[in-house]
Amino acid sequence: MSLGRYAQAVGAIAATSLALLWPFAGALGERGFRAAALGTGLAVLNTLAAYALVRWSRERPTVAFFRAILGGTLVRMAVLLLAVLVALRGAGLPAAPLVACLLGHFMAFLALETATVWRPVPRPEPR
Repeated sequence: MSLGRYAQAVGAIAATSLALLWPFAGALGERGFRAAALGTGLAVLNTLAAYALVRWSRERPTVAFFRAILGGTLVRMAVLLLAVLVALRGAGLPAAPLVACLLGHFMAFLALETATVWRPVPRPEPR
């Protein structure tokens, strides 16, 4: 699957989940819904970066593949941690909706990424 099609699928999942959360926006409050949307957005950016790294490194030598995947994971997790800390401490957003949406979407996108990345790629027939 191309990065563009993957981004469309991820965007559709994120938009659908936020639309389903919308009726509870009153109970969450404005800051709670903003926290949930931020958690969702962080998960979207994380999965797009992960998928782009996998696509880039797929046809590279094994060393480049592992450097991209392992190094990319460390960088992405550090950036996520920093963004969550800034949102919680700096912006004062509530932790529960932010973390719940971030982790929930992270798990859903991890399943989607696993299903698409490890699916066999059809090879063209030799002529």
